[in-house]
Amino acid sequence: MGTTPQPPAPRYVPTDAYDEAYDDDGEPRPHYAAVVAALEEQDLEELSERVRRFAADHGATFGHGRVFAVDPVPRLLTAAEWADLEDGLGQRVRALDAFVRDVASGEQRIVAAGVLPERLARSLPFREDDLAGAPEPPGARVAIAGLDVVRDRSGRFRVLEDNVRTPSGLAYVLAARGAVERELGEAGEPRPLRAAIAEQLRRVLDAARPRPASDDAVVVLTDGPANDAFFEHGVLAELAGVELVTPADVRADGDRLRLRASGREIQVVYRRTDADAIRGPDGAPTPIGELLLDPVRAGRIAVVNAFGTGVADDKRIYPYVDAMVRFYLGEEPRLPSVPTYDLEDRAARDEALARLDELVLKPRDGFGGHGVLIGATATDGELRRAAERIVRDPGRWCAQERVLLSTHPTAIGGRLVPRHVDLRPFVFFDGETATAIPGGLTRVALEEGSLVVNSSAGGGGKDTWVLR
Repeated sequence: MGTTPQPPAPRYVPTDAYDEAYDDDGEPRPHYAAVVAALEEQDLEELSERVRRFAADHGATFGHGRVFAVDPVPRLLTAAEWADLEDGLGQRVRALDAFVRDVASGEQRIVAAGVLPERLARSLPFREDDLAGAPEPPGARVAIAGLDVVRDRSGRFRVLEDNVRTPSGLAYVLAARGAVERELGEAGEPRPLRAAIAEQLRRVLDAARPRPASDDAVVVLTDGPANDAFFEHGVLAELAGVELVTPADVRADGDRLRLRASGREIQVVYRRTDADAIRGPDGAPTPIGELLLDPVRAGRIAVVNAFGTGVADDKRIYPYVDAMVRFYLGEEPRLPSVPTYDLEDRAARDEALARLDELVLKPRDGFGGHGVLIGATATDGELRRAAERIVRDPGRWCAQERVLLSTHPTAIGGRLVPRHVDLRPFVFFDGETATAIPGGLTRVALEEGSLVVNSSAGGGGKDTWVLR
């Protein structure tokens, strides 16, 4: 007896968003043809389970031991797409670094020129006034940046957010690559990642050395297993060829910092701790501040990323980043921002309040998608309360135009279905050259219709292939 024919798999149906893999007629884009053909030969549920098991076996966890969710369908970028994207990413990070340096120097040339309102400069968080007069660190202040990039309905890339304090995700990039390439690697030739990350890490950490000729230590400083991204900290220390330490493993020695076990002096700290400020909200030094303040002020150590980079993470600054590119670099932005409203500006606030049901409202100090209100899906009561909060304290919020994030085929329940994605590329800057590793982490919202891709809010990740 013959086997019973299996019904054909349901046809993939793109949504109204730009779809990364399929055109508007539902046909695979040319550079996806080989991957789509390979997926058609797979049992998607079994493929998903093999990828999940690989991530679990390799310790890829995020917070409380939860296995990082890796979708088995890779996202593909052509060489031409990546070249344009990398160019714009590098330009943006160079401008952000220049802004952080401008603020740290006390000159604030951008304020004197009228490009950034003085009222914003007065209230910048993460200014780190304790470090006024400290030596300018070698290399870059923004040495490692993780930007959140989206593709709009027209297919154009835009920056949604800048993350320049302690951007996470590099080890999860490798986890996704390891899990997916072993299953589908024959369907494409992505540019390699592991060697690229190791090379760039070492480059920016070497550039940060205050004493390049010495053998003083370079370390990755972690909170330990309690940190949600502890898995990543160990991976990055291994790639960089440096020691992974906790605050208990080091000690202050006047204006020097030493490894407790050997007494060896430390000259570069790649800080991946949750506490990322010199002082807490109460004005008292944080434990990290007590440990690192004197050595940084004396120029004996450099911190990557430098204390004070948080001024460029402030969401109220974001509406002015395109203007920063023009001011500091004298160039037009090649990777523009999503249009964003400074709600302390009366005219901008009035326009945003009139269109709140069309915009996305974000808390100034929010992260991980927490506290975000998407006007199009909010209730009348939620919109009314949001408007009241804006009027009461406009400085706590920013409003952005809603971007319908692009979609990508994602394996859900044994089928390929469209789910919204963004991209977190990682840029390494040594003060001279800004280089992005090829691809980065594509983050995917696993719930139908959701635009929240953050891992902390239930999202997952995809391997990102930059084709040769």
